[in-house]
Amino acid sequence: MARKTDRPAYRCSECGWSTGKWLGRCPECHAWGTVEEVGATPAVRTVPAARVASPALPIGQVDGAAVAARSTGVPELDRVLGGGLVPGAVVLLAGEPGVGKSTLLLDVAAKAASGSHRTLYITGEESAGQVRMRADRIGALADDLYLAAETDLASVLGQLDAVKPSLLVLDSVQTVASGEVDGAPGGMAQVREVAGALIRASKERGMSTVLVGHVTKDGAIAGPRLLEHLVDVVLHFEGDRHARLRLVRGVKNRYGATDEVGCFELHDEGITSLADPSGLFLTRRDEPVPGTCLTVTLEGRRPLVAEVQSLTVDSQIPSPRRTTSGLETSRVSMMLAVLEQRGQISALGKNDIYTATVGGVRLSEPAADLAVALALASAASGTPLPQNLVAIGEVGLAGEVRRVTGVQRRLAEASRLGFGHALVPTDSGEVPAGMRVLEVANIGEALHVLPTHRAESSGRSRARR
Repeated sequence: MARKTDRPAYRCSECGWSTGKWLGRCPECHAWGTVEEVGATPAVRTVPAARVASPALPIGQVDGAAVAARSTGVPELDRVLGGGLVPGAVVLLAGEPGVGKSTLLLDVAAKAASGSHRTLYITGEESAGQVRMRADRIGALADDLYLAAETDLASVLGQLDAVKPSLLVLDSVQTVASGEVDGAPGGMAQVREVAGALIRASKERGMSTVLVGHVTKDGAIAGPRLLEHLVDVVLHFEGDRHARLRLVRGVKNRYGATDEVGCFELHDEGITSLADPSGLFLTRRDEPVPGTCLTVTLEGRRPLVAEVQSLTVDSQIPSPRRTTSGLETSRVSMMLAVLEQRGQISALGKNDIYTATVGGVRLSEPAADLAVALALASAASGTPLPQNLVAIGEVGLAGEVRRVTGVQRRLAEASRLGFGHALVPTDSGEVPAGMRVLEVANIGEALHVLPTHRAESSGRSRARR
């Protein structure tokens, strides 16, 4: 029988997708100019059956106690991981430079080592002395915490044989390379080899592994997408470097939910968990101020009370300024159009308008529309909203206030923090005890909470206790 001849093969350097012909654009990750020839495609071969080392068992007889999650000592990280680190699990933590990834993982490594779990921290970007200085600053010192600076895969595996840790932290996976594989560190072939070797070592030893990953300027994890498929958990570390708030968001989790968010506060002495982060997003004041409105946003399944601020001033230029911070510019522009057309507020079109959030929080969900609209209306009229009021709801282009998910959870959080009044869409369900909720069907009814609009109230709003 004639043997099948080899033919050229091409692979995308970004995501690893393979094809038999060259393409200008990868159909998998849509990147241009990344499909390169990698040699010949081997002929098709059949693999004979081998002797089974461990026979298959009924699923009820498989021991699951050996892979029970153990706490990292950081409550907010445990929340995102689904209880803690699972032995043998490989976690990829990605984030922008300077956001605090190394500080968080050094704190996790020290707490794991303090809990009688031998930990190995390998740095490929800094020297061991630099990591020691950070450990002194944040108080991350422990007898069972071992530190090494390595960029060679063989040396990393040798450190594993010498230390025999139960937790490995590698900062970062793009800096380690194997001498057996061609290519620069961080390339597709190198990342696949390094990640594959560490994953095999983790599974064989029952060792938890945390890999730090770089991100591109678009915020995506750098390197081949294959890395995200190989690991068990993918976490994104987010935050504005000018603010104290940091968020760890689960993107992939084989051991828990992917809609959890952990909140942290970064300061000079390190990083700490925030079980109740709403205080970072609020401004405490004695008297209400025009142009401010509170809302409750959902980060994953966690409700957070946030403050929206707006300022309108007379414009000195033909095209008034529209500046936003922490809010989507397109949604703020929509709220301006709705207020002018449906709310009969005509002064907004000629003013410079500035809108922002407090504490560095980003509000991107539609549930913040009503709060943005009320803050803009309050700033335009110069009259403040009631001080203990929160507004929740999506506003459509027709001026209607639409229902959003998790209203009961949002109202419960607002009630817990002492807010007694809320504006919500109609038919929003149960109301927490002791809280007065005003249901509004459109933006016109919502504007009646402003003193300048109360005289024109039509009585269509419905109040419930």
